[in-house]
Amino acid sequence: MSFKKEKLNSLNAQNAFSFTANKSEEILQNTFAEILQNGVHGFCFSLYEDGQKPGDIISEAQVRRRMEILKPHTKWIRSFSCTEGNEFIPKIAKEMGIKTLVGAWLGKDNEINQREIAGLLQLAKDGFVDIAAVGNEVMYRKDLTENQLIDFIKKVKTEIPNVPVGYVDAYYEFSQRPQITELCDVILCNCYPFWEGCSFENSLDYIKEMYQQAKKAGNGKEVIITETGWASQGETLEGAIPSPKNARDYFINTQLWTSQDNIPMFYFSSFDESWKTGAEGIVGAYWGIWDKNENLKKV
Repeated sequence: MSFKKEKLNSLNAQNAFSFTANKSEEILQNTFAEILQNGVHGFCFSLYEDGQKPGDIISEAQVRRRMEILKPHTKWIRSFSCTEGNEFIPKIAKEMGIKTLVGAWLGKDNEINQREIAGLLQLAKDGFVDIAAVGNEVMYRKDLTENQLIDFIKKVKTEIPNVPVGYVDAYYEFSQRPQITELCDVILCNCYPFWEGCSFENSLDYIKEMYQQAKKAGNGKEVIITETGWASQGETLEGAIPSPKNARDYFINTQLWTSQDNIPMFYFSSFDESWKTGAEGIVGAYWGIWDKNENLKKV
């Protein structure tokens, strides 16, 4: 996502709002534990163990083991693909009483795209999909044209008329692409103050601005935050500093805000994934609430 300096300049750190400001470490640790114990709205499902990457075939047993860890802590799970073992995610989630936002991963390879769409449609027809997401940040990556994406969305909406269908992208894309926004039943927006260089101190105010921009573009449609999070270690980006404390406190702030304002949100991510260092640098591997070995991070 691009760095929105003009927005950041409009936020005054001294006036930034934060639930975690001026709280003791004991209170923050207890609040974090209480939020997890009570359960969040949703987690993005991290599929890959250390040494694995997209393209590897993942077993049902691995998905089940990780879902068992998440089951006590979430009402929804979001998946990103419908092939290579990702198809087990919504099946096992529904078995465990967890609702599902299921995504078809679209990119530049049309053969893969067709398999993904077919997989999404089959999962939906079999009753494993509560919300269908046709693509993730395809416009941001420029992997498809707008018309190509629209055709995929129309196909899915036609074949599963009883399932809400949307498209996931950065919050600002819905303002810039009204045809796609109009076609979506629900607005599925990714909101990352970190990736736009926002300091932790301003991050809660900033994500609220992101959400409001997507809500305005949606013109009355439900808006779901499909990704947000903060890295616990790695490289600094402008004013955004990764650290265990910032990651924990961002989790607390966003969970309390969305719960208070009744905003559905999927937190990114559940587990650390080492493969993400290739695309995002070292910081990409440290977005989980649990580490790569499936242990809850110490806060």
